[in-house]
Amino acid sequence: MVVLNKIYTRTGDKGETALGDGSRVPKPSLRVETYGTVDETNATVGLARLHAEGEMDARLAAIQNDLFDLGADLCRPAMEKDGEAPYTPLRMVASQVDRLEAEIDAMNANLAPLRSFVLPGGSAVATYLHLCRTVSRRAERLAVALMADEGCNPEAVRYLNRLSDWFFVASRAANDGGAGDVLWVPGQNR
Repeated sequence: MVVLNKIYTRTGDKGETALGDGSRVPKPSLRVETYGTVDETNATVGLARLHAEGEMDARLAAIQNDLFDLGADLCRPAMEKDGEAPYTPLRMVASQVDRLEAEIDAMNANLAPLRSFVLPGGSAVATYLHLCRTVSRRAERLAVALMADEGCNPEAVRYLNRLSDWFFVASRAANDGGAGDVLWVPGQNR
């Protein structure tokens, strides 16, 4: 259980922050940038939830919780040392990716096939879901770089890859099952 009695600690005043294993790194490190972008993704999901209802809101709430799991995973380096930790570190698992895939398939089953690219727009919730998609794509690119540079849990990268797909399909579902999608018209304004 997390207990936050004091919000500021002054330990980061010189440009460093602590990772989940207690080590300290510069705040602009790739690992911090990656889990910071995951946190930014979570904030955009909060914006989408302002306009979501029912099952969509419940699914977005589950994603927000997953994103905290993902941040906890990414802030703790060296998976090979997990057994040495005084507690079992929280890591993303395949079932979280599987859940996203099942939800994508269920939402997509009711959508007409696309004949054009979709512009971010339509309903408010769909527009915010497009924002979620783009920020999660950035988080994914950072996670892929982190995996190549320092290493990270491959399930974290898989989750981010699937999450951006989830946001895209959910945006179409939120746009009246795709009927309210704003479609790209190539060269329209030439």
